[in-house]
Amino acid sequence: MTDKKAVKPQRKIIHIDFDAFFAAIEMRDNPSLLSRPVAVGGSPWRRGVIATCNYEARSFGVRSAMASAHAVRLCPDLHIIPPRFEVYKEASRQAHAIFNGYTDSVEPLSLDEAYLDVSATKQCAGSATLIARSIKKQIQAVVGITASAGVAPNKFLAKIASEWQKPDGLFVINPDQVNDFVFELPVTRLHGVGKVTAKKLRQKGIKTCGALRQYSRLELTHWFGSFGQRLWEMARGEDSRPVESNRRRKSLSVEHTYTEDIASIGELLKKTTQLLDDLRVRFDEIKTEYAITKRFVKVKFNNFTQTTLEESLDQKEPQLDAHFKAMVSKAWDRGQRPVRLLGIGVRLVDLCAPGALKQLELFKK
Repeated sequence: MTDKKAVKPQRKIIHIDFDAFFAAIEMRDNPSLLSRPVAVGGSPWRRGVIATCNYEARSFGVRSAMASAHAVRLCPDLHIIPPRFEVYKEASRQAHAIFNGYTDSVEPLSLDEAYLDVSATKQCAGSATLIARSIKKQIQAVVGITASAGVAPNKFLAKIASEWQKPDGLFVINPDQVNDFVFELPVTRLHGVGKVTAKKLRQKGIKTCGALRQYSRLELTHWFGSFGQRLWEMARGEDSRPVESNRRRKSLSVEHTYTEDIASIGELLKKTTQLLDDLRVRFDEIKTEYAITKRFVKVKFNNFTQTTLEESLDQKEPQLDAHFKAMVSKAWDRGQRPVRLLGIGVRLVDLCAPGALKQLELFKK
């Protein structure tokens, strides 16, 4: 009698991504905005930042995270609307109710995107493509906006697929198409490949995943550290990450963009104290579930350069307050110019996870 290896069922992953979510909600609620360049964000006169924008605005070069003042220079007719987060949250809740009608395995990434594992779903004859099409139709009917969907055997490819035919797109990568699709895929489409990594790859003549496959795990790890292993896997379309229905925090932070530059270290340290008070309150809400392992600060200067510092927690330290201020002082010394944004935060370990570390104290008493 011969043993037969059990054949693992084929995973079917859907990535849903709303199209210009915040802006789409604003256009839904105010039809006079249709066909106009629209963005949601802060005022250009108060150092606001664009949270998102519609496709008409994007045609002028406006992008998320761009300073609102710069966005208006690119598109003088841009209509900037203050965010209404409660309205967006309600739209997101409606969408998740639709997702849960098909599967319990839903991993929210943000208000406007999520992964769904529909491998075991019997609806729509078990077809992930038909399920994605049905979800898109229901989102249009219930929420009143469009979403794009990507269908693939894993999360990495499903996310790429959802971006492939935006807006209102549906793109499917079948298992037998993975090899050819990924071979031609530009490395700049890989998650985690930013400007620095893309430049290093380009300098080595690597522009596609096909070219990336020529190099071993060892070579890629030598060049890119631990990310080299991930590059090796993505170049072959591999991603074993499960859809995690209960995603947990990895960090907690607070930051503020100031309407007037902070011009002295003394004033910056006062702002640090205010942010620290806010961080205390937020951490108190979750302190029974998480341990602190590191702290970090982020400082953005008035010329838009930015510096960050991060250091591990030492339980012997008498006061973390002073250490946050010391880190902010080091950041100030790096730029020695007025500051427009200050942020502080901590890295977390999930105490509810198996093998979690013993909880550390964030604020000594």
